[in-house]
This record gives sequence, C-alpha cells and structure tokens, in this order.
Amino acid sequence: MYLDPDVSRSVKILVVGHFAVGKTTYIGSVSEIEPLQTEEEITEASEGLDDLSETPDKTTTTVAMDFGRLTLGEDLVLYIFGTPGQERFKQMWEGLSRGALGALVLADPERLEETFPVLDLVEAFGLPYVIGVNTFEGKHEFPLDEVCEALNISEDTPVIHCDVRDQDSSMQALITLVKHLLSSLG
Repeated sequence: MYLDPDVSRSVKILVVGHFAVGKTTYIGSVSEIEPLQTEEEITEASEGLDDLSETPDKTTTTVAMDFGRLTLGEDLVLYIFGTPGQERFKQMWEGLSRGALGALVLADPERLEETFPVLDLVEAFGLPYVIGVNTFEGKHEFPLDEVCEALNISEDTPVIHCDVRDQDSSMQALITLVKHLLSSLG
C-alpha cells in the first residue's frame, strides 16, 4: 500500500456488513478521494446465492473490496477498506483484516440475522468494532437498545444510527469508531 511520506501515522479500518447493507455507499460518502470500487453486475451465476428479495433494484455487487481515504489531521490518515458482503467472498476478509485497527459493522435492522456471521468474523479476527445501524429511506427506525439486545452484543460496544447516503451521518459513525478505538487502546 502506498503511504504518504508527509503523514506520520496511518490507520487501517474496515467497513463490513452483510450483502446489500450499504458498505460501498458508505465509503463513497466519507472518502476524500474518488473511492476504488470493485462493483460488478449481478449475473445469473449468483442466482440462489444472493438473496435479492429485500433489494430487488440492486444490480451490482462488490467482488473484491472498496477503498477510500480520509485525512483526520496533518499527521493522521484513515485508510478505509470495505469488504464484500457475501459468504463466498469471506476469504477476502482475512487479507483485508491484516493490520486493521477496527471495524465499522453496518447492519440493516430488518435483516439483523444476516449480521451474525459478520460479527463472528470480526470477533474471530479480534477487531474492536462499532455497529452502524443503517437507516434506509421509508423504513422503520428501530431503537438502538432493541438492536443491541437482538444482536446480543456487549453493552460497551457503541451502536449508532447511520444513514450511509448522508456524509454527516456517516462521519458521525466514523468518529464513534475512532473514539472507541482510542478508548480501547488505553
């Protein structure tokens, strides 16, 4: 990975979540550079593998990763990597998780059961994380305490509403993750 010689510290974080939760959109909303996206058309080959029932208008999917960058200060840059959401791409997670300090786990409150395998992977790689509950237009906004209970996560794991289409909302989720990482370091 290219590192800017003028930056004394860079931090790698992951944006993870199940299929069609908004990872690519999230990275596009916070990245200061044109994000790298490995989106490909969904083809007949994914029939029976990718459940499009909740997202019938989805026509593309991430097949490797998304990548963005955000400068937080003169000496600190975040490198943001988005993982593919389908089970068949989970081998990508191992490589992407190497060197990552933590993860923002995006969750769709109407499909929380799809978040459990994601949490299992994040925990298996030992990454501290924050849950960003994506607020989809026209959908019910679930109370965060109900989401925590349904996901059976620790009370000290931050959970925040996040509209991945909105830069301010997405930045707030990122700030929450950075604060959580700083508090877990010492």
